Amino acid sequence: MARDAKVVANRVMALLGGEGNIAQLNHCATRLRVVAKEDEKVDAEGLSATEGVHGYFFQNGQHQVILGTGFVGKVFAIMKGNDAIEEAPQAEEKKDKVSTFQTVTRTFSDIFVAIIPALVATGLLMGLRGLLVNGFGIELSPQLNTLSQVLTDTAFIFIPVLVTWSAMRVFGGNPVLGIVLGLMLVAPQLASKWDVAFGNAEAMMIPFMGFEIAVTGLQSSILPAVFMGWFAALVERTSRKYIPEVLDLILTPFITLLVSLIAGLVFIGPILLGIEKLITEAVLYFLQIPYGIGGLIYGGAIQFMAVTGMHHTIVPITIAMVTDTGFDYINPLGTAAIAGQFGAAMAVMSMQTDKVKRTGMFGAALPALFGITEPAMFAITLPRVKPFLYGCIGGALGGCLGAIAGIGSAGTGATMLPGVLLYLGGGLGMYVLVMLVGAASAFALTKLLYKEPK
Repeated sequence: MARDAKVVANRVMALLGGEGNIAQLNHCATRLRVVAKEDEKVDAEGLSATEGVHGYFFQNGQHQVILGTGFVGKVFAIMKGNDAIEEAPQAEEKKDKVSTFQTVTRTFSDIFVAIIPALVATGLLMGLRGLLVNGFGIELSPQLNTLSQVLTDTAFIFIPVLVTWSAMRVFGGNPVLGIVLGLMLVAPQLASKWDVAFGNAEAMMIPFMGFEIAVTGLQSSILPAVFMGWFAALVERTSRKYIPEVLDLILTPFITLLVSLIAGLVFIGPILLGIEKLITEAVLYFLQIPYGIGGLIYGGAIQFMAVTGMHHTIVPITIAMVTDTGFDYINPLGTAAIAGQFGAAMAVMSMQTDKVKRTGMFGAALPALFGITEPAMFAITLPRVKPFLYGCIGGALGGCLGAIAGIGSAGTGATMLPGVLLYLGGGLGMYVLVMLVGAASAFALTKLLYKEPK
């Protein structure tokens, strides 16, 4: 039976304590994320039991209601019909209730959740090109090849623009100024960092206090863009405190762009770019530990990171990895972890005798086939603990296999079934085997060792 978004929205609103209790409202791919003014007014049990809701949990100072892909956007739109509800992801009055670690992970999540759809679409476009060229043996004309490169490469090359836009939005700055700053990071007047790295161009040298600072474009860079968004928002807010209102429109953007560009591009940017490169190299080294140990650890641990929301901190690493190597070696390991939770969730579903429960669980497990694991994890496996752990074991086994095989996706963002497109150029059979091992082992362990309470 189809869910009625209006009915669910009204019910969820009431169980959250009503319109007056909602301080901030946002959503990701599958969940409503709500900051309440008074947490004690939220009916957690009622939310979990509501028809049309796949699950509920409280994390990082946010009430998170699992609704599923597509449907969550409909419910969010109805609930946002009340202009009194704030949409901004930061909540000043709630900061004392979350730790610094939780604040950092939630901030990274808020920044990258808005960007992930673009990366997924780009990854699928890469897979489609791979299907045409490697699957069907079609030779693209120079014109079509150029157009395909525009479709597949633009988002990665200009990712600093997306990141600075999103970061400015999250940190309370003007998102348009974020776009401008991001464009400055990849300005064509600057030699690209790749041309400089391969000796095809020279960096611009800026003398400073007896030293010379090498400045290049920061194409595909993440950490400098995050810093730029945070710093520019800080400069903008600070400027507004001291600049007269009559001059605000002129001076505030001017100061924000000038100070932020100098700080980000000339001083902090090169340092963060070096740190980003070291992190990428460290992760690649970790994944190359003999006998697949790195993949075993990652595949088994990544869902624990997902519980805290910290898994979004992996996104900058995968983007940097694709940029530097052409492949995302984390992708098959993350896919194994998702497959593990899917297998465990399907095992729990098979134990249900109530038809309504089986149907609800199937609806929560199904998105995992398309790379979205939260409904299966938060609604089925995690509340029961043991199935969640068995799902992690399945992910560890699949991740170990993927690391031993050394496969990587020719792009990033797409996992599970959509991720198949990213392996048409090589490694497809092993990728499918990784998924099967993760899902089957988790299903078997859950079936054998877990008993559903009556």
